[in-house]
Amino acid sequence: MSDALPLEHVHVEPETPTDGRAPAVFVLHGRGANEEDLLPVARRLPDDLHVVSLRAPDRLMGGYTWYELDMSAGGLHRSQPDAEDFRRSLDVVSEAVDAAIEAYDLDANRIGLLGFSQGAIVSLSLLLENPDRFAWVVALHGYLAESHADLSPDGVGGKPVFVAAGSADQVIPPYRAEAAAERLRELGADVEFGAYETAHGVGPDELRDLVSFVERQVKG
Repeated sequence: MSDALPLEHVHVEPETPTDGRAPAVFVLHGRGANEEDLLPVARRLPDDLHVVSLRAPDRLMGGYTWYELDMSAGGLHRSQPDAEDFRRSLDVVSEAVDAAIEAYDLDANRIGLLGFSQGAIVSLSLLLENPDRFAWVVALHGYLAESHADLSPDGVGGKPVFVAAGSADQVIPPYRAEAAAERLRELGADVEFGAYETAHGVGPDELRDLVSFVERQVKG
C-alpha cells in the first residue's frame, strides 16, 4: 500500500507484468463494509488489471461509510446522500485516483470504476462530473444522486456502463438503479442493465455478467 493515497486501500498488482503502464479498476465498497469486501469480485476480473480497492473515510458499524444519509424523503429506500459528506467523498476519491496513477504507474486512459451501493452512487457521480477520466463504470445496486441527475456533460456518449439491480433489494429498490440506467442512456452512454433475483448483494448471475462486461472493456 502506498502512503501517497489519501485513503486506506488494498492494491493488487496484475498477475502478468506488462510493458509500460497498465489499466486499473478502482473498487468502492458499500455502506458499513471496507476495502476487503469486494476483493472476491475484483479477483474475478482480468488478471492484467491493477485493482485499487479504496476504504471509505468515515467509520460505521465496524466498517466504513462514504457519507451519511439524508432520509427526509422517508425511509432508507428513498434516501439521498448528505450533500456535504457526499462532496467530500467525491473529492477524496478523485484525489486517490490521481495519486494511485502516479504511485502505481497506471494507464490514465484506461481507468475503470466498480462500485456497490454507496460505492456505485459515488462512481456514477464521478463519471458525470468527469466522463473523459474513466473508460468504463460498473454500478451495482446503486442509483443516480439527485445532485447529479440533471447533469448533461459532454463525453458520456458511448461510455460503457454496467448497471445492476436486485429484484428483492429492499435497501436500494431496483427502480432506482433502472432510473439511473435510463438517464445514462438519455445522455448517450452505452448502458447494459440487468435485474437479478437477489437482495442487496452480488449474486452468481450478476457476477458472471459484470465480469464479462469488464473483460470486453479491458480485452477490447
